[in-house]
Amino acid sequence: MERLPASWYAAILIRKSRRTFHPRRPEEDKIVRLEKLCATFQPFPGARAELVRKTPDEVFKGLIGGYGRITGASYYMAFIGAQDAPNVEAAVGYTGEGLVLEATVLGLGTCWVSGFFRPDAVRSHVDLGPGERVFAVTPVGYAERRYTIKDKIYRGLAGSAKRKSVGEIVEGILAESWQEKAVEAARLAPSAANRQPWRFAAGPGSLTVRTDGAKDVGRYPKRLDCGIAMLHAEVGAREAGVAGHWTFLPAPDVARFEIET
Repeated sequence: MERLPASWYAAILIRKSRRTFHPRRPEEDKIVRLEKLCATFQPFPGARAELVRKTPDEVFKGLIGGYGRITGASYYMAFIGAQDAPNVEAAVGYTGEGLVLEATVLGLGTCWVSGFFRPDAVRSHVDLGPGERVFAVTPVGYAERRYTIKDKIYRGLAGSAKRKSVGEIVEGILAESWQEKAVEAARLAPSAANRQPWRFAAGPGSLTVRTDGAKDVGRYPKRLDCGIAMLHAEVGAREAGVAGHWTFLPAPDVARFEIET
């Protein structure tokens, strides 16, 4: 895939994490479309996604008395990376979010889960290559039209409605209009516990993503979150009429987006 779909920008604006799903199964053509995208959208070596045609009930663990449990989803997707691949966490985040946005375009609900799931259950459904690991999963299905009490409680606990301002996540000045569009799109990226660990630094014709400097906690790698934000930033840049490419960087930086001239 050389160009990111223009439809993903609209998906960024409407995507919400959903944990309660309707029993109705998605139409076959939508699932096939996601399966094909899993096979073709592999922008970085060592990172891939796989759609699993099984209910994910046994994959997800409960959280805080069951409030965080995901229920009713028809299928799920696993986001997989080779543990020895360079920059694998960011690559998995970028790749997985492409599938999440495409599911949103198709009218399907999703929810990034990188901590509270059972890797052993996923391994029983997915053929992993040597050295591969499942970094995260997402349910796939039709979300309930109305937010349940469980959804509202979880969103409140995670602070999902609270977003850092541009001033809190940008170092310096966004001197180019495409940079503003890119950062605004990245602000809407999902992250574990809504921590928003990304920071941006603008340069002439470039935008660098780095972590906030704090250490990772548990099974929630910040570079995975930053990979999700990278995808959003690039979609925003393309919406502003700018194309470019990513170069991965040493920590605490993650990657730099440089526009094509």
